[in-house]
Amino acid sequence: MANYETTRRRENIAHSHQLDLRIELLVSLVNMIRIKTWLSLIFIVASTSALNAQTEKYHYQIIKESIYRDYTGMFREEGGALTYPFMTPGSEEYNDVLWDWDSWLSNIAIRQILLNIGDEELSNKAVRYEQGCVLNFLSFCGIDGWIPINVKRDTDIDKLKPDNIYSTNMHKPCLAQHAAFLVGMSNGDADWLREDFYKLQYFVNNYQYHQRDRATGLYFWNDSRGIGVDNDPSTFYRPPRSSGSIYLNCLMYKELQSMAYLAEQLGYVEISKQYKIDADNLKVAIREHCWDERDGFYYSVDLNLLPIQNERWGQHSGAPRTWDCLIQRIGVWSGFMAMWAGIATPEQAKRMVEEHYNNERTFNAPYGVRSLSKMEKMYNVKASGNPSSWLGPVWGISNYMTWRGLVDYGYEEEARELAIKTVNMFGRDLNKTGIMHEYYEPDTGMPILNPGFKNWNYLVINMIAWLEGEDTIHEF
Repeated sequence: MANYETTRRRENIAHSHQLDLRIELLVSLVNMIRIKTWLSLIFIVASTSALNAQTEKYHYQIIKESIYRDYTGMFREEGGALTYPFMTPGSEEYNDVLWDWDSWLSNIAIRQILLNIGDEELSNKAVRYEQGCVLNFLSFCGIDGWIPINVKRDTDIDKLKPDNIYSTNMHKPCLAQHAAFLVGMSNGDADWLREDFYKLQYFVNNYQYHQRDRATGLYFWNDSRGIGVDNDPSTFYRPPRSSGSIYLNCLMYKELQSMAYLAEQLGYVEISKQYKIDADNLKVAIREHCWDERDGFYYSVDLNLLPIQNERWGQHSGAPRTWDCLIQRIGVWSGFMAMWAGIATPEQAKRMVEEHYNNERTFNAPYGVRSLSKMEKMYNVKASGNPSSWLGPVWGISNYMTWRGLVDYGYEEEARELAIKTVNMFGRDLNKTGIMHEYYEPDTGMPILNPGFKNWNYLVINMIAWLEGEDTIHEF
């Protein structure tokens, strides 16, 4: 009996050892499979990353080749209604026309191109076209400060100005910014502007005295024509003089800063101080009225409120309103311009990036920033012209200005993501069609409208320079 038990124990021990061995072999096999799977995944990820990097490099190359070959086609000689040489946006749609914010932003890209090429002679030749954009516009300015949004070479000058200059919009507040950029690029030399600086003051005065709401200190559009972001629902089909646009106010803040800089460079110290005060006051107003703490975003505001009745027994006299505007909670890309302009506080910028830029349900798309949040009922990416569509399509300029804000506030990971998306969008278009377009479908990157559009699309060159760690040209 003892021998049987002993034998039985030995058999159990042996069986246990065999079972342990099988478990160890099984565990080893599982681990080998895991290691092989992880190695495969690492290989796939590495291969995908290498392929993406290769694609990006290819897109860098074809974008540079295309732009370096074609950018001089934006230069035009003087003639007709235009006294000075100038730059045109490109494509048949805008073949021989001087435009306001188009010439300014194209110029930022032109200077990056010239820096990259490193040709001093070409750089010097470009100056007359650059300054000519500003001087052409100022040549139309009188004591009323009105300046046109665009001028065609064959424009009848006598019919250029509307009968009532305060019934519709004029040149966007970016002319001083354009001039300040050029002065900065020439190490502060503003003498070319000296004789016409008073016209710039007339221009800014027009905005300050005729397009500024006294109660809030914010600026408004006279109507929805020529605003640049054509059918932005915050302004489009709204009552005249009612849209306290965040886009307009961010531009105006930078315009006032530019006027202060130009006045200082010209030696007008007291004038410079006043424009600095005006800029600071506008910044306070934008933060107070356009920032929405609930949503963590900057919005346009509605100024279309009935006046307060002060008579003792008038309607609502017992408790009149205590607010001067109402937030328009419409998710428009131009809310990010508060970062581009340096108006957002670091805390506000953090919320804007985390809650809005990174949100794929609203703005963040595979090819950049949707011009209108995808959650808005008005969201629509179909092609349209006059007005151009800003109801969702991705534009090179909205990508760029959002990117610049991300860079300036230190969000380098997000900035890199957006720059690469923009590079891939234009690179694919050039690879397939040989040209760029005006705006694109957010999810596929397919072009929607206006083949051959150059203009601010060329700002992708500035993004590439930043991605490659090179010196980058910055607007004023």
